[in-house]
Amino acid sequence: MKQKFFVTGISTEVGKTIASAIITEAMEADYWKPIQAGDLDYSDSDKIVELISNKKTVIHKNCYALKNAMSPHAAAKLEGIYIDCNHIDEPRTENNLVIEGAGGVLVPLNDEDTILDLIMPDYHVIVVSRHYLGSINHSLLTIGWLTHKGYDVSILFSGPEDPSTEDIIVKKTNVPVIGRIDEEPVFNKQVIKKYADLFRPVLSNM
Repeated sequence: MKQKFFVTGISTEVGKTIASAIITEAMEADYWKPIQAGDLDYSDSDKIVELISNKKTVIHKNCYALKNAMSPHAAAKLEGIYIDCNHIDEPRTENNLVIEGAGGVLVPLNDEDTILDLIMPDYHVIVVSRHYLGSINHSLLTIGWLTHKGYDVSILFSGPEDPSTEDIIVKKTNVPVIGRIDEEPVFNKQVIKKYADLFRPVLSNM
């Protein structure tokens, strides 16, 4: 049975794309970022292509590719575009699928919808949590909201270890932990493959 993973973060710049590359490589999954806001010359899809080694992955096209690196609703408005969730269709594939969100789960897409509205009931949601001042609150709010909505949720920690922060997040949320992506000097194909091999047994059993 194919698996679908939705990768979100507790904030921006917490390591969602690196996490997505690792999961994509581990599961030899297809990759899809429905909404890309900014960095169109070197998008997250481009980064995934550079970081994975397997030949099975298909990179699916963004539904919306916006020029400005800002909240999708604001970036779209600057271009005179309305992000319509009815026009965001999951790509058809017989393969496993990794979906990468934009920012956090409550990032607005328009006046009514948020990233949360893109997360389907059959997706396993992986929350990337990185330690910074305020990250406990952001982690608990994100995971709490997702579990309240009935999603199957796991945590993937990113960056330098902080046991007191991580312990309280795990204790308060009671959701599974996939592991940790350390602060590596560089992330390249070899490093991504190392983590893919490490996390594959856990991901395969979700």
